[in-house]
Amino acid sequence: MAMNDLFKQVALFVLTALAEIIGCYLPWLVLKQAKPAWLLIPALVSLSLFAWLLTLHPTAAGRTYAAYGGIYIAVALTWLRVVDGVKLTSWDIGGACIALLGMAIIIVQPHS
Repeated sequence: MAMNDLFKQVALFVLTALAEIIGCYLPWLVLKQAKPAWLLIPALVSLSLFAWLLTLHPTAAGRTYAAYGGIYIAVALTWLRVVDGVKLTSWDIGGACIALLGMAIIIVQPHS
């Protein structure tokens, strides 16, 4: 796999993860922090975008979901740090690195 293709695929995974996280975070705010119910509308749009973005990935759905999981973990932990303001532990970072390694192995495998 060319480096440019790898970068594009990872960027698409990051966008996909952000769409999923936003789509789930907004209802969480409504239900857990009594934020306005209108936040459910952009949540629905974000989850629809998430589903559509998954269809843009070039490999079989199961392989896409497996590889996506590694990026999702890293993006979710970044969200935890940036949005929620929670300091990451070395366990968080180590786990994310292992997940990203797994994602990389799945993505760069030779395709027939």
